Amino acid sequence: MALGDQHQHGDASGAASGNGEHRATLLVVDDEPAVRRVLVMRLQLAGYRVVCAEDGEEALTLFHQEQPDLVVLDVMLPKLDGFAVCRRLRAESCVPIIFLSALEAIAERVAGLDLGADDYLPKPFSPKELEARIATILRRVGRGSASAEPRDVVPGQGVLRLGDLVVDTNRRQVTRDGERIGLTYTEFSLLELLFREPGRVVPRAEILEQLWGYPPRRAADLRVVDVYVARLRGKLEPDPRNPELILTVRGTGYASQRVGEAGMAAAG
Repeated sequence: MALGDQHQHGDASGAASGNGEHRATLLVVDDEPAVRRVLVMRLQLAGYRVVCAEDGEEALTLFHQEQPDLVVLDVMLPKLDGFAVCRRLRAESCVPIIFLSALEAIAERVAGLDLGADDYLPKPFSPKELEARIATILRRVGRGSASAEPRDVVPGQGVLRLGDLVVDTNRRQVTRDGERIGLTYTEFSLLELLFREPGRVVPRAEILEQLWGYPPRRAADLRVVDVYVARLRGKLEPDPRNPELILTVRGTGYASQRVGEAGMAAAG
């Protein structure tokens, strides 16, 4: 499938590194040519390799061809909207996804995060703010991590045991009775943050700053944290409505429950 207009042909090849150093690849999906041009220019200047798509079907094709490190995804797209694209990507990948949308409704933002997006930026937005959020997420997941195989590590080091859950912080994997539980990078980072000091109350504002890199500017920003805690509970808790691992501290934030010998353990 063609990349679309002439600018997009330039996007895919113009950001290749001349010094052989790996550059993170970003897939930008937006049906507005002006938005694509601005983002490509700014993100290439920031040192990224950028490929573009102008509709949802093209986005999926390019994703499989390019294996990007992060996806910037508009919600309102031709052929397949951003929510549908996110759903397809999450079925096969934990690649970080940042939604862009002119839809201001909190319900839309929550819907995007509920599908597994890592962040959500309302239009109009500052390209500088988008750059900052991309940098924060890529620092957290590591360059090339989206498609990389887990690295070899010493068995037992960096293993967190939470009841019947085994959390491998090196491979960023969670298993129950040997079965892997699929977590996105943001979900795993939230799990790590909450269980770094079992029992400590972590304010929602701290979670937002640690994981998303910006302080809450309005109450709606903190809703991001609530959505992600709910997602994590849905995957880890036997009964998410009566959580045992992640407890709500009303008016403040969340605390991890001390479960047995919860803590960093070195397997023998």
